[in-house]
Amino acid sequence: MEIYNIYFSPVGGTKKAAGIVCRALADGQNVTEVDLSVYGEDYSRYQFKKGDLCVAAVPSYGGRVPAIAVERLASMSGGGAKAVLMAVYGNREFEDTLVELEDTLTAAGFVCEAAISAVAQHSIVHQYGAGRPDKEDWARLQEFGAEIKRHLTKEGMSEETDAEWIPGNRPYKPFGIVSLKPQADDTCTGCGACAAGCPVQAIPADNPRETHSEICIACMRCRTICPVQARRLDQTVLDGLTQKLAKVCRGRKENILYLKN
Repeated sequence: MEIYNIYFSPVGGTKKAAGIVCRALADGQNVTEVDLSVYGEDYSRYQFKKGDLCVAAVPSYGGRVPAIAVERLASMSGGGAKAVLMAVYGNREFEDTLVELEDTLTAAGFVCEAAISAVAQHSIVHQYGAGRPDKEDWARLQEFGAEIKRHLTKEGMSEETDAEWIPGNRPYKPFGIVSLKPQADDTCTGCGACAAGCPVQAIPADNPRETHSEICIACMRCRTICPVQARRLDQTVLDGLTQKLAKVCRGRKENILYLKN
């Protein structure tokens, strides 16, 4: 069995959470990583097969799968490979992310057998889910990996799809997130790290101080990788979002495992 960690993780939290699960599933076996954030990559070259196990992990953007991740996953060929879905969110809610991810992978030929909702630090308002996945999350996600492994090896698994096995709605909620597009300030050195790392090429390589706002998906990769922290958000809008999220992000949300019967 070959194991693949397929992730869209602009700021690193989704990759970290998925990696914990993959290591538990692999139990020392090699895990092949597939980074969905690489602009210009031909994702249609990924042709999986029966016997493969793929963990497909995405962040929840406003309760949905990021559109660019849907596009890149849909271009792959599942070939009957088993899939574990992961929706990683910033301690608010993941809403329709898992069902949209399931639909995308099923249409691509994957067989979805398990799902996880996991919490990571919020990609914009870092005080929510701060430091997560933390030590407690690590232990829980390892347990999930071991439980999924047992689930996949048990005999007599149903071939029928249970439409109610994961939470979410069809049709999905309308896609909509706060319009926060990072802009370069006067401290920008023009090094181009942000342009090279942007998943959708919203930052021109020949002028990395600019941002094509109509292309930007507000993934915050540029803020994360800028070596001088020159990528900034509108403080008034950020303060408004922080206040808006205060009620729905309070308390500690827990990771949850779902297994298809």
